[in-house]
Amino acid sequence: MTPVANLLPLAREAERLGYDGYAVSDSILYPRESAASYTYGEDGAREFLENKPVVESFVLASAIGATTSLEITTSVVKLPVRQPVYAAKLAASVSAIAQGRFHLGVGLSIWPEDYVSLGVPYEERGRRLDECIDIVRGLTQGGYFEYHGKFYDFAPIKINPVPREPLPIIVGGHSDAALKRAARNDGWSCAGSSPEEVSRMIGKVHEYRRDYGKTGEFRVYETDIGAIDYDAVMRKQDAGVTDLIVYFRNIYALEEDGEALSDKVDRFRRFADEVMARVRSSSDAG
Repeated sequence: MTPVANLLPLAREAERLGYDGYAVSDSILYPRESAASYTYGEDGAREFLENKPVVESFVLASAIGATTSLEITTSVVKLPVRQPVYAAKLAASVSAIAQGRFHLGVGLSIWPEDYVSLGVPYEERGRRLDECIDIVRGLTQGGYFEYHGKFYDFAPIKINPVPREPLPIIVGGHSDAALKRAARNDGWSCAGSSPEEVSRMIGKVHEYRRDYGKTGEFRVYETDIGAIDYDAVMRKQDAGVTDLIVYFRNIYALEEDGEALSDKVDRFRRFADEVMARVRSSSDAG
């Protein structure tokens, strides 16, 4: 939600300063009126989204993947409002351009208007998301894949290129259903909550993973806004957070972002020098 001209310069600065990755947000449209509220904000207000530029997720991920060595994660793509075969093609293409450094973060859209405008029923959106994930995972593994579900049905097809390694699928959301969905996949993305609630949800998702017999790497993404110091980062790490997405300004502000690019780069640099360097030093010492 910064001017589009800032996006690639900031990605290149993040790479130069030693950041590991770049989180790409998703917003398709802004309805004039909506009965829904923004689930992850403090007051539920959605007005902060109006007139904010949000480049289409796969387009921005592809641009960053082509111009930097950063890992790119969508945070998160509203998958059930997109046609899943086409979404699989997009994800596989971005992964190819980024040479395997693409993680597909997915979730539900909380806006009924997204579904209506794109011709997708709002009802049973959770089950639709499950089928979309199955299709994306199946098609990006290579070879012929067919699917026969409640919402989607097609004969064997295949796409090319596909990732050399399985495409990591990260699931966002705070509901119990979202935590279970994340546990069945490769990671969970938290949009922000109290430390106690985040810790509880991390414990829950790992409990579900044990129930499902899941092993191996599992990523936990959490977001934080504003000033965050070394101690706060270490507390998150101790709680099970593997990837911290840091916002250096209040993205929920109503006003458009007018901060100078040079000031943004200064914030990137200070965080790298004062926090990231200490975190890495502690990890090396441990």
